[in-house]
Amino acid sequence: MSVFQGIRDAFSLPDLRRRILFTVGILIIYRLLANIPIPGVDPLQLSSIADAVSGNALIDTLDLLSGGAVSNFSVMAMGVYPYITASIIIQLLTPIVPYLEELQQEGESGRNRINKITYYMTVPLALVQAIGQVNLIGISYGGGTEGVSRIIPNWGFGSGTEILTTVTILACMTAGTMFAIWLGERITEDGIGQGVSLIIFSGIVTGIPQGIFNILIGPDFQSTGVRWLTILFFVLLTVGVTYLIVKINEGQRRIPVQYGRRVRGRKTYQGQSSYVPLKVNTAGMIPIIFAQSLLAFPGLLASLFQTEEGTQWYSQAAEWVGTSFGMQQGWVYWIVYFLLVFVFTFFYTDVMVKQQKMHENLQRNGGFIPGIRPGARTESYIRRVVRRITFVGALFLAGVAVIPGIMQLVANLTGLGGLDLSARVVDGSGLIIVVGVVVDTMRQLESQLLMRNYEGFIS
Repeated sequence: MSVFQGIRDAFSLPDLRRRILFTVGILIIYRLLANIPIPGVDPLQLSSIADAVSGNALIDTLDLLSGGAVSNFSVMAMGVYPYITASIIIQLLTPIVPYLEELQQEGESGRNRINKITYYMTVPLALVQAIGQVNLIGISYGGGTEGVSRIIPNWGFGSGTEILTTVTILACMTAGTMFAIWLGERITEDGIGQGVSLIIFSGIVTGIPQGIFNILIGPDFQSTGVRWLTILFFVLLTVGVTYLIVKINEGQRRIPVQYGRRVRGRKTYQGQSSYVPLKVNTAGMIPIIFAQSLLAFPGLLASLFQTEEGTQWYSQAAEWVGTSFGMQQGWVYWIVYFLLVFVFTFFYTDVMVKQQKMHENLQRNGGFIPGIRPGARTESYIRRVVRRITFVGALFLAGVAVIPGIMQLVANLTGLGGLDLSARVVDGSGLIIVVGVVVDTMRQLESQLLMRNYEGFIS
């Protein structure tokens, strides 16, 4: 059965149709809120913010995850990024903090308490990020506090008016984040797909038409031939990278597992054969988020040492660092970016595999890997296999992350200005999210159809 036939069958079922329409309605509400500006922002300066902040590594990441809400300076400007940060922190702390490790082993009730802790951690993180984001946009817009004062005339903690305006802005941005998380939870419970991922997905997809418009109509091209060449590269990159993402994300190394004969009461159960699936890309796009966030700090610190004259050696060095890391330019930025994504992929995968404790679960259920002794030997074997296949996944993630830099290098070497736009309509990290969310949502839709005795449509 084709995908279109599966979607048609889904809409023919009242319950599934209600879930799909509910999901679409929630996403429309989020997109509407993403266009409501924060109170206190100067409306005359609002239209020029997008051009001013374009190219900053961290702002581009936040704009990607919020669906353009950063460039709109919307109440949804932070999107669900603080929640993602809190989730990552909790995941990294779980094997270190005994209390969190005990909660993880308590099943559904423990996971619910961990989720509640994550929500509580999201609020202070959102407040801190709101302050940092406003100042970061101000630095990109016009040099630190001066840039902030141009966008938000009463920003600060000085007089009573400034404090009231500042508190209002921070409250609106934090509330926007928590409301976006709540919308995602509603999708997860009453709709189709993983809610928070769909919120991010909707933001990325919303920016695609503007990116295509820049290629078709934009003034960055020397001739019509270069414009058509850019369109061709865009199509080839999108199709090719999407294919690779699907193959890598679905790629598995299946480790065979044998279960011994078990006696339960008067019944004897014969041993069974199964396998443990180990994904090539366990980390998803988390390493890319780590790397982009870390690479934003050199540019942010460099902006504090730049002077108007620019004659001092430290000012010139700060200008180079700000241009390389803050504006994503130069081979140094892309090499460091590649290495960070590669290293973070191994680090995050190791943490995730340790939390799963596969060797203990196998031993508890009477399972073993043929030829490998249970316990420490099994743990060492699984870790060795995971690291071997993660090498491929890390190379893939790092390569996808630096595709814009590769196209930028090609454009500079060939002198074809604007060619790099082919990789900036949807960059590699955005495609990883889009493809992953689409595949996951279609799987959930297929499982709902199979539960109702319909045929599946994913081969």
